Amino acid sequence: MALVMDLDERIRALTRVDALADGTKRQVLPYYAVLDLARSLGRARPRSKGQPRSRALASVELAALELGIVPERYLRNIDAYSLAEQARLLGARAAMVGLGGLGGHVLEILARTGVGHICAADGDEFQPSNLNRQLLCTRRSINGYKAAAAAARVGILNPAVDFEPVAAFLDESLMGRFLVGADLAVDALGGLRDRPALLRQAARTGIPLVTAAVAGQAGFVATVLPGATGPADIFGTADSAAAETSLGTPAPAVVTAAALMSAEALNILCGRGPRLAGAMLVFDLEAMSFERVGL
Repeated sequence: MALVMDLDERIRALTRVDALADGTKRQVLPYYAVLDLARSLGRARPRSKGQPRSRALASVELAALELGIVPERYLRNIDAYSLAEQARLLGARAAMVGLGGLGGHVLEILARTGVGHICAADGDEFQPSNLNRQLLCTRRSINGYKAAAAAARVGILNPAVDFEPVAAFLDESLMGRFLVGADLAVDALGGLRDRPALLRQAARTGIPLVTAAVAGQAGFVATVLPGATGPADIFGTADSAAAETSLGTPAPAVVTAAALMSAEALNILCGRGPRLAGAMLVFDLEAMSFERVGL
C-alpha cells in the first residue's frame, strides 16, 4: 500500500498542466516521466515469474489515469475516449487471428491506442507480394515470420502493451484455447476456409467477434455477438482466394477495413458496446459508398 501511495505522490509531483488549442487545461504526465517512474517501479517490485516488464509501464499509466491525469502518449485520445475508458482499454484483452494486411494495421491501431493485452496468431511468412498493403512487411522482413515482425513493432510502438505473438496456424481446437481469457476476438484471416471455425469458437468462449474482408476496392466489416449469425455463416467455407487474386487487395481498401475494425474493437473494449452487432458495414471505395446491411 505504501508503494502505491508513493507512486501516486510521485506522479502528482511530475505532472504538468497543458493548455489545449480550445483553451481546455489538462493535467498531463510527461512521456519520459512515465518511463522513469516505470524503471523505478520495476526496481522496487521484484518481478514475479512470467510477469512481463511491460506491466510496470502500464501500472504507472493506469495509476495516472485513476488520478485524473493523462499520460502524454494518450493526450490526443482524450476526449475521444474518457479517462475511465482509456483506463479500461489498458486492462482489456484482445485476441487476433491473422497478422497480414488487415491484422497488421489493426494491431498498429490497438497498440497505439493503448489496449493493454493483445495476443495474435499467424504462422505465415512475408512474401514480396505483401509489400503493397501489409504494414508489417518491409524489404527486411520478407521471408520472416509475421508474428515476429508484429512483436518487434509493438515493442517499438508501445512497450506498455503486453503482447503475445503465436507463430502458428490455428486449427479449431487451438482457436478455442487461444481465445480463453480474451474480451474480444478479431478475425483478420484471409479467405473463408477458417472463418467459420473462429466464429464458432468465439461464440463458445462467449465473446464478440469483429470480422472483415476485402476484395478489390470493396469490403465489409461486421460484429458478431455469441450465438448470432455472422458473415461466415452466409458465405460458407469456399476458398475466396480466387476473388482476392482476380480483384486484388489494394492498400486503401485494406486500410479502410482495418480502421473500421479497429474503431469497432475499441468501442467494445472501452465499454461502449458494439455498433455493428447484427450488421455489416459494406464499402466500395471506387464508388465512395458505404452501406449498412443487416445480417
